[in-house]
Amino acid sequence: MSTKGRSIVVKGTVVSIATRNEHDYISLSDMVRGFEGQGALIEQWIRAKDTVLFLGVWEQLNNAGFNSLEFEGIRSEAGRNSFFLSVKKWTERTGAIGVYASAGRYGGTYAHRDIAFEFGSWLSPEFKLYLIKEFQRLKDDEAARASREWSFQRTLSKVNYRIHSDAIREHVVPPALTNLQISFVYASEGDLLNVALFGKTAGDWRKDNPTSPGNMRDHATLEQLVVLSNLESLNSVLIHQGLSTGERLEQLNAIAIVQMRSLLGSTTVKRLSAGKPASAPPPTSGHFSRRGQK
Repeated sequence: MSTKGRSIVVKGTVVSIATRNEHDYISLSDMVRGFEGQGALIEQWIRAKDTVLFLGVWEQLNNAGFNSLEFEGIRSEAGRNSFFLSVKKWTERTGAIGVYASAGRYGGTYAHRDIAFEFGSWLSPEFKLYLIKEFQRLKDDEAARASREWSFQRTLSKVNYRIHSDAIREHVVPPALTNLQISFVYASEGDLLNVALFGKTAGDWRKDNPTSPGNMRDHATLEQLVVLSNLESLNSVLIHQGLSTGERLEQLNAIAIVQMRSLLGSTTVKRLSAGKPASAPPPTSGHFSRRGQK
């Protein structure tokens, strides 16, 4: 879970935004700071019968592990004068994921944005509208920033491709080749990187995605573009070292795996070429390595 550095200001109140399981959660503890009796407002809201019904429906729609049997017991008790419910009790009894309470520097009670907006309505319709407006402003800013980062990596990839192309022209392409043959060599070297990272050639991708616009790299993730940029530079070095196509493919594939694991922070990333490195793309009439292999 991440909370540091993400917040919005709603009618003068700083409200923290957390990320949990790739979803946005809004701090209910922050939301009540500008209201009288703030310490008890969350408990008053969650024990209301309408709130219990709303939370139950949300969990049934979004949480496969929700304990419906426990929920039925809570629902039957809700509305009684003696009924008590806290966020901790709700999550422990039902396995709910829509709200949670945490301790520590960034602790407090957080709720999925759907639920936080509902809580905002309970506090004040006006506050809810400002909350939605500022939250949407945050999401728009984040989307714009992500788009800029993607564009930067795409540009970086294109710059490195020029370096990559120069190395191919100097060390792979024999002077006697025609321009058409040279284009075949570039396409083959491009597919060498495609196979190392994506496990398929550009032609294979087009066959699998006949209706998709652009090319395989246009649909790459930010992490893949970062690794692709690195592979282009590394392939240039390997070409200068005189490694054969097969040797370069094996090394590039291994490097791609290590870098993707590092970027994704996961040990579950499987070998990109399904076990052993994929075989090199079929050579064209102009496919040479520096060692004179054809």
